Amino acid sequence: MGARPSPPARRAVVAAGLLAAAAGCGALGRERHRLRVMVPTAAGGGYDFTARTLAVVLRETELAPDIEVFNLTGGAGAAALSRLVHESGNERLLLQMGLGLLGGARATGAAVSVGDATPLARLIDEPEAVVVAAGSPYPAFGALVDDWLSGGLATGVGSHVGGPDHLALMLIAEAVGLAPRALPHERFDGGGDLLAALLGGRVDFVVSGLSEYRHAIEAGELRVLAVTGPERSPGIDAPTLQEAGLDVEFTNWRGLLAPPGLATDARERLVTLLTRLHGTPEWRGARRDNGWPDAFLTGDRFARFLDEETRRVNDLCRRFLGK
Repeated sequence: MGARPSPPARRAVVAAGLLAAAAGCGALGRERHRLRVMVPTAAGGGYDFTARTLAVVLRETELAPDIEVFNLTGGAGAAALSRLVHESGNERLLLQMGLGLLGGARATGAAVSVGDATPLARLIDEPEAVVVAAGSPYPAFGALVDDWLSGGLATGVGSHVGGPDHLALMLIAEAVGLAPRALPHERFDGGGDLLAALLGGRVDFVVSGLSEYRHAIEAGELRVLAVTGPERSPGIDAPTLQEAGLDVEFTNWRGLLAPPGLATDARERLVTLLTRLHGTPEWRGARRDNGWPDAFLTGDRFARFLDEETRRVNDLCRRFLGK
């Protein structure tokens, strides 16, 4: 047996598989799939990569060999959430979601909420990161803050209003002494557009999920100045914001919902499937290679977590958006 590929090489193999899966989705009919995972954002972002990695591992392990991932965008996730809620009882449809869906529903005043769906599992969590291009003149977070306070820096996020990038930026701005509601910043449609803006010099720094840019960080294209989690991130040479002197701790997370109205045995089958996935070496390898901390939580415990997170995100939206 050959040696196990290095993390960058393994990620390249997984990424190739994800691209092939994405390319084939449009040609395959719904009837051929026993399970479909809906992504509420465009291809290439954190939700999309998580869902496609999930699908690759479910196929590799033969836990769910017939699985399709598709994207349904609109309304900061509200379009996909509405679709899920209106497919009551459909145990073949899942929604890849996370903190951003809670904030998006609040910010847009969506007619449906996460509480209308069936909670299945939280899969992972991860910190946000303050990131600059490799050629940036800022070697450390403190130096960047000095110029940010003077009003001379442009910043960007890759999430909608109320999403994790946006909320993390607001918390950081507030902690350094800026007025979050009046803070100028650009919002981009996902991590790809945000990365292009950073590398092209359109913005001076960004706040984004760490795993989306790990490949560019390892390649030396980007530099992380700080992370928002409670502790440093493995393989990333950057302090936490608390180490940098700010009283800020913020983590994003991702999980899965099913439609409402599921029979008890159908919900249990889906939770069992995800529990078996969580225990596989393939999923542990995917988490390790992508720097995803384990945050597995299922069923009623996940439902209670969603209630708590909804209250927290609603409080942040009132504080930073006035709604």
